[in-house]
Parts: sequence; structure tokens; C-alpha cells
Amino acid sequence: MTMSRVLDIDTARPVSKVTRADARPNEPVVTDIFAHPLVPVMTGVTVAVLVALAVGYARSSGLVAGLWGAGGVAVAVWLRTSRGPRHDLAFGMVLTVSILIGEIIAGNKPVLSLLFTSANMIEIVGAVLLARRFAPTLNVSSLNGAARFLVCAAVIAPIPAGLVAAVGLTQFGSHDIVEGFQTWWFGHALGIAVIGALGLSLTRSTLVRLSRPWTLVEAGCLLAAVLGFYYVGFTGRITMGFLMLPLLLGVAVRLGVAGTAVGLLVVALMSVGGAMFGYAPYTEGMSRPEQVMMAQLLVLLGYMPILLVAALLEERDRLADRARLGQERAELASEAKSRLLANVAHEIKSPVAGVIGIGQLWSTGQLGAVTPQQTEMADMLVKTARQVETLAHDLLDVARAESGAVKVELRPTDIAGLLEDVRRSAGLRPEARSIKLEVVSEGDGLIAVADSQRLAQVIDNLATNALKYGGVGGRVILRALRVDDCIRIEVTDFGPGLSPQKQAQLFEPFNRLGLERSTIEGHGVGLALAKRLVELQGGAIGVVSTSGQGATFWVEMPRA
Repeated sequence: MTMSRVLDIDTARPVSKVTRADARPNEPVVTDIFAHPLVPVMTGVTVAVLVALAVGYARSSGLVAGLWGAGGVAVAVWLRTSRGPRHDLAFGMVLTVSILIGEIIAGNKPVLSLLFTSANMIEIVGAVLLARRFAPTLNVSSLNGAARFLVCAAVIAPIPAGLVAAVGLTQFGSHDIVEGFQTWWFGHALGIAVIGALGLSLTRSTLVRLSRPWTLVEAGCLLAAVLGFYYVGFTGRITMGFLMLPLLLGVAVRLGVAGTAVGLLVVALMSVGGAMFGYAPYTEGMSRPEQVMMAQLLVLLGYMPILLVAALLEERDRLADRARLGQERAELASEAKSRLLANVAHEIKSPVAGVIGIGQLWSTGQLGAVTPQQTEMADMLVKTARQVETLAHDLLDVARAESGAVKVELRPTDIAGLLEDVRRSAGLRPEARSIKLEVVSEGDGLIAVADSQRLAQVIDNLATNALKYGGVGGRVILRALRVDDCIRIEVTDFGPGLSPQKQAQLFEPFNRLGLERSTIEGHGVGLALAKRLVELQGGAIGVVSTSGQGATFWVEMPRA
């Protein structure tokens, strides 16, 4: 297996580049296109060609070109290939020479070529520094990253360069400074925004996704539709440029930031290029520089925000994938925990039953004569073992409930009679000796659809907790009433109550809310089990409490 280290723009961290031996069987193998050692040289050649073409064919305001893609290519490649100060210095020199060569090839005089080269380098270096400072992750596939890059690199960086060029051009004859500055600013902002965003969006994961056959076919159809809609919308007798917006939104939904950037590049070429030949939309009666400027603004203000929409959609999809993976991991962990609880419960039950049996034989003297002290110790042994046995049963019930193995038989259940049975059983507990247990049934026909055995288990657990934790109030009330289409069961105590922080943690397994070292027996399993059992029956459970004023636990079940 062969691996090398490259920079993943999605996370701004070094990651492994996978060769064909590591790829999945049905997934195309794509490496980072910016990791090739010849990229700086190819970038220099590309920049020189783009400069020569723009100067030769895209000038719209005197000597200023209205469409400029060299800056976008230079910024994108510089940000993607940066490896330290030495690389920055060398790459800056390559770009400087490339731009100068392009200017000279296009026929500019040496002094004018130096002026334009200096202005372009101010713009490119400024865009790189601003992007590194304010958008350090270089992740244009998120709304925050895309917005920061567009504002810093595309909007702000061309301003000083445009001022330098516009002022410098006044030394070469009559020139409208404002018009030249605007044309430079809009044209260079458009190039950095579209081509720069495209370059930063071409990560390995994006290339893998876009290189699938059906995605390529879909991308071709959508981009062909962009061309067709542009021709129909802007060159017909009736201008229907609004048709381009839903189409570009469709590109954003299906192809993400990279596809949207390509679509915007096509629209920019058609709009600004058409304006240079007199075919610009919405520009009747305008001069040629005004037509170019209007086309630039149309793309920048009318269509460029769709790039942010695409970034938002990609971010949403990425977060949805992370949430799905997290849910799958949580479900696997929950299943493993349930299996562990079930195994522990099974392993505990058998030896504990043996301890209980031996303790009872010892306590009753069947193993020989015992002293009163030995009898007391044997009773304590049996009591402790039964507590462990109860915990084992609760653990087993929790594991079964979480795994869906608990079966419930739903049928009409008399809630008033069930509460009376719970009152009688709870009244036999040691905690109930000095506490008054009351049953209040408000109205007739208190029949719920429930599993009577499981519901009795839940209410008994709530009543036991009320006796243990709220018994200082001297009274516990079991109440049943009708609420809309439900039967509501309430277990009210008049103890110390619960704070909002404790209420939020009540139904968490093994959470005793700080009472682990108290004299009150418990394991923090009962309420979690009660919640699962109630939900399995299609009901709901909760608590209403105020510190110092007791607590009311309620259960709502569907009414029969």
C-alpha cells in the first residue's frame, strides 16, 4: 500500500493520499490534482496565456480588461499548494514573470506591463494573505468559509490593485479613473470569486463524487442547459434572464460548490464576453464600457449569491452524514451495552440465588446451632443478596427494553384498581411505616390501554421512590384522572423536591443525582427502566417539581 501526505481542504489538515490498491472496488481513484510537482510551472504558463488573452480580447475601459481570470487561477493554486515561506517566495516570482510575459506578448509597452504586473501582484498577494488570515480552513464548502473567502479575497483584495492601476494609467494619456477602477474591481473580483472558489472546492472527495459516470452525465446536461437558457433568455426578443436563477439553483443542489462555480464561469463568460461584442442583457442605449460593467454586476450581484447557497447545501449534507454516522455508532454502542448488561445480569443471578439459599438455611439453624448474633448476620446477608438480585433483574429488564426484547400486551386496564394494588404492596415496605398512602380517582371510566403488569411495575417504582426520597413529608398520593384522550397517573410526595438541573438528569441510567453515598438504597436504574416501559406501551412519563415543595411524577397512557 502506497500513501503520501497532502492537504485536505475540507479539514485543513494533512491526510493520506490513497493509491489504487486502497480504493474501494466501485469508487474511482482520484488523487489531489494540486499535489503534482509541475503544478507551479503549469500555473505560470496558464496565467501567462490568460493574461495575453484578456489584454488582447477583453479590454472594455481603455486599457483595463473587463474579464480577468488569471488572478483567480493564481490565488486558488497558491492557497492549495503553499508549503512555507520559501515556496511562497518562489511561487510569487513565477507568477510575476508569467504576468509580465503575458502583458508583453499582448503588446503592452514595458512600462505599462510593469504597472499592470505590479497591480496584479498586489491583488494576488493581498487575496492570499486575507484568505489565510480570515478564512484559514479554505473550506468554501461551508457557508462561513465561502462567505469569508468571497468577501476577503474577491471583494477587498482587488480594491488597492484597482486604485494603483487606475491612477497609474493617468500617466499614459486621458483615462477615466473611476470607470477604470470600477471595471478592474468588478472584473478581477468576478475572476477570483468564480475561479478561486472552483479551485478551492476541488478536493479529493469532491472529485470522487463528480467523477462518477451518472454525475458526469448530469453535470453535462445541466451545463448545456445553462448555455441554452442563456441563449434563450438573453438573446431573444424578450429578455428572460430570471430563468437562469432556478437553473443555477438546480446546479447548486445537484453538483454543489464546484458545479455551481463552473456554471457561474460559463455565465460570466457569456455575459461579459457578450457585452464586449454588444450582446449584453438589460443594456439598451448604453456605451460599451457601461454594458460590460452592467454584465459584471449582473453576475456578481444577481448570480454569485447562489454560490453561498451551494456552500450551505454542502454543509447541510456533510452535517447530515456526520449525524447519521454518529447515530449508527451510538446504536452500536447501545446494543453492545445492552448485551453486556444482559450477560452481567445472567451471571449475577445464579450465584446470588445460592447465597440467598445458604443465608436462609444458616439463619433458620438448619446448618447447625446459631447464636443471635449469627442469625442477625445471616439476615443481613440475605437482605444484601436480595438487593443484588433486584439489581440483576432491573439490569436484565433495562437490557431487554433497550434491545426491544420486552413484549407488552396492551389491553384495557382499570387504573383505579391498579393504583389500589400498588398502594397495598407499597404499604408493606419498611419505608411506609410512618407515611400515609392515599389513592385518589377523579371521575369514572378511568380505563387505559396498557400492559397491566408492566404499568404496575412502573407505578410501584414511582411509589417506592416517593416513599424513599419524599417520605419526610409524611404523605404520598396516587392519583388518576382523565386528560383529553389520555389517562393520567400522578405520584405526588411532599419531600424536598427536585431542582431543574436534577430533573434534566432523572431518567438517565445509573444516575442517582449525587445520592450515591447516602443511606437511601438504590442503583439509579428504576426510572430509566420506567421510562422505557412506558414508551413501549405508547405512553409518556415526566415530572413536575419545585425545590422544597415536593415532586409529582406523572404517566399518561392512551384512554380505552
